[in-house]
Amino acid sequence: MRSPSLEGKSRLSTSFSFSFLAVNIIRPCVVGFMLLIREMVNSNLTGETETLKILEINRKKGFVKVIPETFDDFWHLYNTIYKNDEVYANTTREMKVDEKYGRPKRGERIPVFLGVKVDDVSWDKLLGRLRVHGTICDAPETVPTGAHHTLSITLNTPMTIVKETWTKHQIDRLEKASKTSERPIIIVSIDDEGYAIATTAQYGIEEKVEERIKLPGKLETDKRVAATNEYFRNVVNSLRQVWTPTRSPITIIGVGFIKNDFVRFLENEATDVAKSVADVKSVNNGGVAGIHEALRSGVLLKTMKQLRVAEETEVVEEVLKRLGKGESNVAYGLDEVRRMVDLGAVDKFLVADTLLRESDDEKRLLVEDVMEAVEQKGGTVIVIGTGHEAGTNLVSLGGLAALLRFSVSGTFDH
Repeated sequence: MRSPSLEGKSRLSTSFSFSFLAVNIIRPCVVGFMLLIREMVNSNLTGETETLKILEINRKKGFVKVIPETFDDFWHLYNTIYKNDEVYANTTREMKVDEKYGRPKRGERIPVFLGVKVDDVSWDKLLGRLRVHGTICDAPETVPTGAHHTLSITLNTPMTIVKETWTKHQIDRLEKASKTSERPIIIVSIDDEGYAIATTAQYGIEEKVEERIKLPGKLETDKRVAATNEYFRNVVNSLRQVWTPTRSPITIIGVGFIKNDFVRFLENEATDVAKSVADVKSVNNGGVAGIHEALRSGVLLKTMKQLRVAEETEVVEEVLKRLGKGESNVAYGLDEVRRMVDLGAVDKFLVADTLLRESDDEKRLLVEDVMEAVEQKGGTVIVIGTGHEAGTNLVSLGGLAALLRFSVSGTFDH
């Protein structure tokens, strides 16, 4: 691996109460509190947007220096760092001092700047950090190389990623992340059996709250009205917790008229929150299922048209639609897509992020060769996140598919 000197990297590091017959399945309070704090940290109180900060790209020497500034940045980095890459960052490590006569002193954690050769990368969405585990490949003399260590990358932590070869799609991903800042959309799915609240992110839909309830029957009018008002108050309280840190646009979806009743209640009881309601739509399902339905069917396009997850859902749904109709202008599977590339037929090439992140080197290189060939012939490559339903559907097709410019007879005969 080519890596800048430790001295140079060291210089970089320094410069740088609702209870009415409710069956509550809301996340524990402590988790909800942590999520609220995380959103507050991730929101920019000045109203300005933040993006991934790229300090330097040096493809000749094989390294990129970045500073993650939003939680979406962790998603991009998680899908960029592969096994056997090297990652350098500030960290702490327990150091034990041996006494000449007697037992060694208890270890103390000291700050140190080091690099690890990557074995595994994990992304903790709840705590908001990227964990890079591997063996130490470069460190000060007091730290033994070859020992295992885990770098815990938090927001605003400068880091250097070193690869033998940086591909175009990896650089493009980071550069796009550095220019794109998506304000999350809050989605409230509500009916007379419960509600769910979720937010959008570049990596998909993040469920915040889901609660099931049982209202009195319609023949018990007085009891039902009182219980519904109490139910709505509970929803408003949950919504306010999610909305307050970012004051993002809100879309309310639901079955029947209860969503409209809730909107009127919101306008009367929480006018500040109600001003953020951008759209109200009907769906056939309640709860989280209703959110996925709305995303899949396109009813959220008005408020989500600028979001990456909307673009990804749209192209995957187009693949599924063409396959469902038996059309010959769509392909899936590596061999079939590669054949379409050779014919110059590929307009859009869809690749699941897990296929790039989790495949062995040999398969990943094959996929990356196809990605490069598609772009050379004027096609578009779209890496699909598997944190939402569209990504899961693409994985069920083998992780890759292509929308073709024209029909090709016998598309699936090979």
